[in-house]
Amino acid sequence: MKLFLVELEPVETRYTAQWQIHLPVQLREAGFNVEVIEGPSDAPQDTTPGAFLNFSGTNYWKSEQLKTIAGMFAAGEVKDGDYFLYTDAWNPTVLQLKYMAELLGVKIKIGGMWHAGSYDPADFLGRLIGNAPWVRHTEKALFHVFDQNFFATQFHVDMFASELLHDGLFNDYPWYKDYIVELMNSGKITIAGWPMEYLEDAMLPYADADKEDLILFPHRIAPEKQLEIFKDLEQHLPQYKFVVCQEQKLTKHEYHKMLAKAKIVFSANLQETLGISWYEGALVGAIPMVPDRLSYSEMALNEFKYPSDWTINYELYLQHREQIVQHINYLMTNYGNLKPVIQEQRKKLADDFFSGNALYDIIRRNDNG
Repeated sequence: MKLFLVELEPVETRYTAQWQIHLPVQLREAGFNVEVIEGPSDAPQDTTPGAFLNFSGTNYWKSEQLKTIAGMFAAGEVKDGDYFLYTDAWNPTVLQLKYMAELLGVKIKIGGMWHAGSYDPADFLGRLIGNAPWVRHTEKALFHVFDQNFFATQFHVDMFASELLHDGLFNDYPWYKDYIVELMNSGKITIAGWPMEYLEDAMLPYADADKEDLILFPHRIAPEKQLEIFKDLEQHLPQYKFVVCQEQKLTKHEYHKMLAKAKIVFSANLQETLGISWYEGALVGAIPMVPDRLSYSEMALNEFKYPSDWTINYELYLQHREQIVQHINYLMTNYGNLKPVIQEQRKKLADDFFSGNALYDIIRRNDNG
């Protein structure tokens, strides 16, 4: 079996640039014969403000990937038993891939890693396009094309199934939950974590930095991240330094250096299907302060979760502001005592959510028939 890795475009300030370097290596170390399908080197990289990628650049990148894939089929380079892994499931070229494979009679398998989509009301597609028929039917088609749909967390699976596969009617039809279990048992939907085991080594050089009374906001500046809460907390906790990372225009190296100095990584997010920055923070000894909702509920230890109601919206935040201020003071004062718990959190995240082992095992089973 040849594994064709259809890459998400690399952006230096996102983990996608690290994936471009490390994921092929990790797959080869796992025993796969990997061929990487890239886009053009001149694809625009600057992300659309508040977004994960460049809305035009991503299509420029994927169009070149389609050209490459079509050329491989035309040359007879794609064989029965080959596997295509899309590191971003929201890649319409998979529709043309399926078209060519089916009509040419080449028996391949396809897997896709889901990050977000219109089914998430806090995502750009969800906010700007919503449940427009063209986008919902496109996402359903993508889902059905993939032999395996990979998700990092149960929270993401539940949202995807409820909002997309069942058009928001999940709770009205309890029998539908059995259908989701069936999809998971069959392998059509799989919770596999994300293949980011390289992060431990990447963060190691920063692990011994001296800590400061520093609280970081490591997220994109977007409405669902509720930056206004962080900014208000800064006014009520002047004894600590508050930094919004994206406002600093940091390189990845500079960002990691700042993470290593921080004592707290703060989140009031309304959208998070995984969350990488708080894991990076834990790797260098930063306390994750996260709400008990979204993917955090299944990922975070109780010591690091605060009640969701405290930051559901700005109005509720104002009602609970004094409790949040007291909680931050508690975390800062007890930082030394919490170090062992940070290590427990780090291990849980590394083992259950930031390892590619489950993903590799599933692909390997396809090779074994």
